[in-house]
Amino acid sequence: MQIRKFLKLGLAAIAMVTTLVGCGGDDEPMPPATLAVVAQSNGFNALLAAATKAGLGPTLTDTNAQLTVFAPTDQAFTDLAKKLGFADATAMVTALPASALQSILTYHVLPMKKVATDLAAGGATQATAYSFAGAPAKLSFDFSSGVKITDAALTSATVVSANVAASNGVIHAIDKVLIPPGVLNIVQMAQVNSQFSSLVSAVVSANLQGTLSGAGPFTVFAPTNTAFAAAPQNLTVPQLTTVLTYHVLGSEVLSTQIPFGTPVATVAGQNITINAGTPPTITDTTAVAAKIVAVDVRASNGVIHVIDKVLIPAL
Repeated sequence: MQIRKFLKLGLAAIAMVTTLVGCGGDDEPMPPATLAVVAQSNGFNALLAAATKAGLGPTLTDTNAQLTVFAPTDQAFTDLAKKLGFADATAMVTALPASALQSILTYHVLPMKKVATDLAAGGATQATAYSFAGAPAKLSFDFSSGVKITDAALTSATVVSANVAASNGVIHAIDKVLIPPGVLNIVQMAQVNSQFSSLVSAVVSANLQGTLSGAGPFTVFAPTNTAFAAAPQNLTVPQLTTVLTYHVLGSEVLSTQIPFGTPVATVAGQNITINAGTPPTITDTTAVAAKIVAVDVRASNGVIHVIDKVLIPAL
């Protein structure tokens, strides 16, 4: 039933685009225009501005291509801009390097045309045109209720309009900008995911945002908002700084590199112990271990592993 609803949305979108592009005669509609023209006709202004700066205009007008573009709405670009501290989408596009925009946008592209039925048949993970760590970066799909796409920041976008036809591919409009691995720094990766808003606030309060935005590399065990709600409150700034740096390692340690069962030095100067298991856990100074609930959120300056408890050092 969900796929049928998805296809109905797509057919409506195709009809709309055909009307916008115009007709060549009384009875026969003109074929769809290129992805760039169709995107412009449908009001994807921020996407096109970013694509122009990133040098991707020729890709969207390439008549020999057959691509799938997940096109964030202008509101989606505005939402991302505000999370990253920019006034609006225009300010964000102006500030971000062309290389970063290129990486972000190619993460929204599948290197082949996939309409709704093709996406559903493609499976739970599908490769994008963006490569990271020597391989195509993948998006995760959930077709159980409409179409939801999970990105490298563990945030999800919803397809709001499907199967917008173009001569060189197809557009699926989405309500959020997808975040690729390895482009934003650790602080920015936390900023774009609402489950880390308490962590971001604590980092700013302790004035650690500059450090964690630096070259690194770092490993951050990132507590969720729920974890912070159960943590000690009213800490002094020095105590908060100790708590936060107790969650940071001064090198990048991916999940496959964790030295289980061995004391690991943190930036706070105190050790933690990471225990093997399903899920793995981290032992701090308390009797309750933290569970590692997600791993390998790759930033430009390190990696984030998500935990369900704030780690407590000796204060």
